[in-house]
Amino acid sequence: MRAQFSDAFDSPLDIEGFLSTLQMLIREPAVVGTEDSFFRTLRRELEEVGVQIQHYQGVLVAKGKDPDRLILSAHIDRHGLLCTGPNEFQYAAFIAGNQSEQTGESVSEQLMESIADRFCGQRVQAHLPYTGTYQGQASITRSYVCPERRNLIFELDGLDFLHPGTPISFLDRLRIEEGCLSAQLDNVLSVAIIIHLFRHGFQGTALFTAQEEAGRSWRYALAWFQRQQFWTDRLIVLDTSPYPSRATAEKQDVVLRRKDANGAFAEPLTNELVTLCESLGVRYSFKDLYVEMLNASRDKPLSLGRTELGRLVAATDGKINGATLQIPTTGYHTTNETTTLQSVTSTLKLLMALA
Repeated sequence: MRAQFSDAFDSPLDIEGFLSTLQMLIREPAVVGTEDSFFRTLRRELEEVGVQIQHYQGVLVAKGKDPDRLILSAHIDRHGLLCTGPNEFQYAAFIAGNQSEQTGESVSEQLMESIADRFCGQRVQAHLPYTGTYQGQASITRSYVCPERRNLIFELDGLDFLHPGTPISFLDRLRIEEGCLSAQLDNVLSVAIIIHLFRHGFQGTALFTAQEEAGRSWRYALAWFQRQQFWTDRLIVLDTSPYPSRATAEKQDVVLRRKDANGAFAEPLTNELVTLCESLGVRYSFKDLYVEMLNASRDKPLSLGRTELGRLVAATDGKINGATLQIPTTGYHTTNETTTLQSVTSTLKLLMALA
């Protein structure tokens, strides 16, 4: 890896170290709703850096020496399956227990039909819910949307011995080819970025939240802010952002937003990111403008999305606000989600300059 990337990056970014962290995290299971074992892995990595750690239900908080300067947030959960009965497997994010959080306006829900046939042949592995202990592997032989259960249903060629509540993650490894990273990047990519920032001097606060794919992460983040009686307009939520093709995704290095379906984001912080992008030569675009442009020629409009930040803004009447910083990807919610190394390095440069 060292020889492959030594000429591709600015050495101060320590991209080799970042890729090593990302590669390790991708192998750790974090199926939405069963993130306990990943939280322990995350805590171990952060304790090595020497930051203050607080773990509450659904959120792990890491604080540096200047915790109020900038707050970063990233959800740790990834899509996977959940055993819900005898030889019965459903998409974990949309099981019945989570559907009260679904409004039909999230990007994940709107893409459910289109991704239903992407999983045939995908290898999966089962784990004990709390410990993450390996239970076995299988392949997906069929996946389809059940209209009655409003969920993706999976058929496997094994794992019929599992008990209800057992999480099953996609068997995944980081692949690096032709200047691109591929894996199930949403949102372990952002987690790796924040760990990397702490290792290189970041002294702000980071929130690592659970169950974002089930629409719940904002509630855990909100409970922490309320617990601390702390309000801010300098929260940056990191995530990936899906595009339909590589050509479309590669028109920008990073993706910003002025708003989502819940309301407007903090203009000063968003403008600060714009200024940094222009000074650093980072290509940027606004996802809300992109969606509005597409909707101008569509009979059924696409949703602007309901982001973690937007839900926090709406729930607190703007007492919590900030900006989003997203990395453009293709292959959304599969193990082939892909972004460019340039987008990753651009995000690191922006955050190091901002922090």
